[in-house]
Amino acid sequence: MRIVVDAMGSDAHPVPDVAGAVMAAREFGEAIILVGDEAQVQAELANQDIDGLQIEVRHASETIEMTDKPGEASRAKKDSSMHVGLGMVKRGDADAFVSAGNTGGILAVATLHTLRRIRGIKRPALGVLFPTLERPMLIDNGANADCKPQYLLQFGLMGSLYVERVRGIERPRVALLSNGEEEGKGNQLIKDT
Repeated sequence: MRIVVDAMGSDAHPVPDVAGAVMAAREFGEAIILVGDEAQVQAELANQDIDGLQIEVRHASETIEMTDKPGEASRAKKDSSMHVGLGMVKRGDADAFVSAGNTGGILAVATLHTLRRIRGIKRPALGVLFPTLERPMLIDNGANADCKPQYLLQFGLMGSLYVERVRGIERPRVALLSNGEEEGKGNQLIKDT
């Protein structure tokens, strides 16, 4: 597997981004492609022990910062680390993209400029694996502030497929989080869903 890591994603980029990528390459043995300002990334790689690891660097001249407005930045910064990395996934030059960067920026670049949405899916959703023993997945942890029942159904389907295919759990249980277990609890969206 070839995994692209946005080396310019975190607030303190590229230090933690590169360190985490090196740790992942060592632990999982996967090929890592660091995308970002090549001079900065190479300088940080020089501080790491990368002997025997499959790590390469791809230059991107721009960075979508945490303070950038996602839609504007996704249009204006076409050579951002997000555009370059997600473009690699789109072309089949990489299998996955990881970033600790501007969440709205990632969604805008992915859905509007590179990967697009899955046909029939109305809204993208973020998935987070909880760092607990069973590692449950939470889908759409706040990225979509204004949802409809159809969106929540689609989020559940996408999360279920991910858990089934990536984590190997047959027929994973899907649940809807609300503010209580009593019948009738929850807002109208929860009840309608």
